[in-house]
Amino acid sequence: MIYEVRTYRLKPGTLAECERIFGDALPRREEFSPLGAFWHTEVGPLNEIIHVWPYESLQQRTEARAQAMQSGAWPPPIGTFIEHMESEIFIPAPFMEPLGKRQLGPVYEIRTYIYRPGAMPTVLERWAKAISARTELSPLAACWYSDLGTLNKFVHIWPYASLDERSRVWAEAAQLPNWPPGTRELLLTQQNKIVLPAAFSPMQ
Repeated sequence: MIYEVRTYRLKPGTLAECERIFGDALPRREEFSPLGAFWHTEVGPLNEIIHVWPYESLQQRTEARAQAMQSGAWPPPIGTFIEHMESEIFIPAPFMEPLGKRQLGPVYEIRTYIYRPGAMPTVLERWAKAISARTELSPLAACWYSDLGTLNKFVHIWPYASLDERSRVWAEAAQLPNWPPGTRELLLTQQNKIVLPAAFSPMQ
């Protein structure tokens, strides 16, 4: 399994219309492969949409995208709204549950870490040992690491009912003996953003 994460920065004031057009076109696109999640930024870099597509392989991605474009159903006509586009391919962490139709949010925090080259096996091992205690406090929506795109990138996504709940869970997590996992000496950069799901997103 792989996940393609596509992030588009939109022109200010166009988010609502862009999501409407995307949502209208989505049913025909999903005849070829399902959408995993769709969010827009609320805190952090503004005017971003993030859509996640699960595939069994790069070959399936190529075939599904080609079929969708040949059908005339895709891409949706949102090009005039877009200022910047990027696409990255990620591999799910061994302890991640597959994306699916789940009611977890509606507030999601996306945390992105860049680790030193060669550190990812150690990162995954240490996270695997610590994650069960952390998910007793709140679920893990997704966790993956980069395969194509920016290298040595590790992304973990956490859902919350509200920002207040996030603050409460963070305070409780800080009391855990093994959280955060002991990878600080391997870290180069960290960033986060708060995102909300579109009405049509499978992840809510």
